[in-house]
Amino acid sequence: MNNDKPLWQPSKRRAAAANLTAFMRAATQRWGDEFADYEALHRWSVTQPERFWNTLWDVAGVVAEKRGERVLFDAKRMPGAKWFPDARLNFAENLLRGDRTGTADALVFWGEDKVRGRASRAELYRAVAQTAAALRALGVKEGDRVAAYLPNLPASVVAMLATASVGAIFSSASPDFGVQGVLDRFGQIEPKVLFACDGYWYNGKRIDCLGKVAEIAERMVSLERVVIVPYASGGGFAEVKHGVALADFLAPFAAETEIRFAQLPFDHPLYIMYSSGTTGVPKCIVHSAGGTLLQHLKEHRLHSDVQPGDRLFYFTTCGWMMWNWLISGLAAGAALLLYDGSPFVRRGNILFDYAEAEGMTHLGTSAKFIDAIAKINLAPMKTHNLRKLRAIFSTGSPLVPEAFDYVYRNIKRDVQLASISGGTDIISCFVLGNPLGPVWRGEIQCRGLGMDVVVLDEEARPVRRAKGELACVKPFPSMPIGFWNDPDGSKYRAAYFEKYPNIWCHGDFIEETGHGGFIIYGRSDATLNPGGVRIGTAEIYRQVEKLDEVLESLVIGQDWEKDTRIILFVKLREGLRLDDALARRIKDVIRDNTTPRHVPAKILQVGDIPRTKSNKIVELAVRNIVHGEPVKNVEALANPEALDDFRDRAELQT
Repeated sequence: MNNDKPLWQPSKRRAAAANLTAFMRAATQRWGDEFADYEALHRWSVTQPERFWNTLWDVAGVVAEKRGERVLFDAKRMPGAKWFPDARLNFAENLLRGDRTGTADALVFWGEDKVRGRASRAELYRAVAQTAAALRALGVKEGDRVAAYLPNLPASVVAMLATASVGAIFSSASPDFGVQGVLDRFGQIEPKVLFACDGYWYNGKRIDCLGKVAEIAERMVSLERVVIVPYASGGGFAEVKHGVALADFLAPFAAETEIRFAQLPFDHPLYIMYSSGTTGVPKCIVHSAGGTLLQHLKEHRLHSDVQPGDRLFYFTTCGWMMWNWLISGLAAGAALLLYDGSPFVRRGNILFDYAEAEGMTHLGTSAKFIDAIAKINLAPMKTHNLRKLRAIFSTGSPLVPEAFDYVYRNIKRDVQLASISGGTDIISCFVLGNPLGPVWRGEIQCRGLGMDVVVLDEEARPVRRAKGELACVKPFPSMPIGFWNDPDGSKYRAAYFEKYPNIWCHGDFIEETGHGGFIIYGRSDATLNPGGVRIGTAEIYRQVEKLDEVLESLVIGQDWEKDTRIILFVKLREGLRLDDALARRIKDVIRDNTTPRHVPAKILQVGDIPRTKSNKIVELAVRNIVHGEPVKNVEALANPEALDDFRDRAELQT
């Protein structure tokens, strides 16, 4: 396919019915400003931020005790700007919307092909009321921490909403984390309560967790209660310090039907999230209730066109920020489709089985999943009824142009394919989808409303149609409050504001296209620099992974003879070996489709590619291994044993 025409654009009927169209109409009626297109609306959103965020607040129907007159205080300070400094609200109240009688689905759950469940709006409200009452009775109050070591279960959503309703701070990790990985995260924030599971299912296997939970409870001295959620129990209740079964924890509060939502400042802490932790102990990033709420309402309603009654799905664990993003879909009136386990059950079909069975309207996944099902020639368009599916989201790594072709050829033709990118750092996106705009092959559609995103060169000059740093030059509501245990803010400023003072530098190597879209070439800190020329790792991955023999790859720069040489590692299909002929083919496809500078000096075969728990490959960890430097936190990796294949390779000594 070529890039002369867009792969998709909305019909007139669909555009007219979009939330974004209604928002533009409301903004025009209120302020008199006219918007010829999305670019005009975006320009208005960053030049008139008070008008934009005020309008979003009203259109989205934010529930609050008080908003106040001020929208933005200290607007030129970054960090330091304050949003809605006089407001009082509760995050959980905005997701539950006081719906105590609704019979429509709030949550639907599939645990692989083993477990099914669903809860109505009224049932979710009652479950949160009981859990919140139990937390209050335990003495949990505003500012306390509640942690969850859980799969993506309905109980995880209930625990989060109950925590937020009382004004405590919620933090989560998935049960595939090892004990030290959990302690590295939760140990820093000293939670009072831990919700944990007895086990979980993965690829058809039941995996017990109670041994790990018992060790965590023994070593985390801040804990006063460990609530065990039954899911995949293999037997009796293990002895866990401070442990109590969920049913027993809730039993005294079975009659609770009311939730007392604590009314709190806009910037009251809601979540503590974690950096990947592959270069040291994870940073604890604190996000506000108001900033998270407004940003997610904007992204769900305006950028994703989530409407009341829609069925929103994202394949995620509780250890990835996309879980938090998914749960906010309740505030847009959507039913959440939760899934836990391997996405490759039923030969990769289970997510599409789910989509068909539940009338999924929005399907979110990772670029790696799309690559993987393309490799096995899955064709859901031929095997599944996806009539209600309107949007597919992809994140986690750059979505290559060939993956765009695959989606439109094999999944659905009339669908908005929104590659999105942001991160845990902002619990949201910088660049993402536009339901009113075209989808161009290989491009993220647009910069987010209210996000003054630019591409900067090394001299901090904005550039277009050239690669540079992704930066945001004005404050936005979902900037972190700060880092935990960083009282003077020095770690926070060093993380995002060191390169360009008073400008958020995100660390992505990116280009703005002639369509006003974006292409991400990888992380800036993993950018290759042979002969002084910056090359994004995604440029090489795109070419290598076209080859049927290659399942996955990882590329780094090795310091060599006062320069950098490119080293490519490949994971091949089972039974294949990297010989000279295949190595030549790999080099040829890279050279023919990029430049001679992109061609690796060495290509080496490995058994697996190391990745984080959220499925991101860890180029920096491999670079450290190759250079004989320590990897500071292997607990952050899903498969740390994969690193052994990269250590002490004789081929890299010559």
